[in-house]
Amino acid sequence: MKKLMRVTFNPEVMGGKPCIRGMRVTVGMIVGMIASGHSREDVLKLYPYLEPEDIDEALSYAAWRSEEVDLPLQTA
Repeated sequence: MKKLMRVTFNPEVMGGKPCIRGMRVTVGMIVGMIASGHSREDVLKLYPYLEPEDIDEALSYAAWRSEEVDLPLQTA
């Protein structure tokens, strides 16, 4: 995964969920809107303080997270 420049994590903002540039806009919100049929242009109109690159990085981050594999820890 490339270094994230726009997706931020702060426990004091949205409970630590991944957000865009420290704002109260979560990656999940952006991905959810795109998945439900909203266009990028729709998202940018509804949230004019977002930039196209914010959407790109949110989708990249979500794709990367979907490929993660959790392995159970072996107990002693």
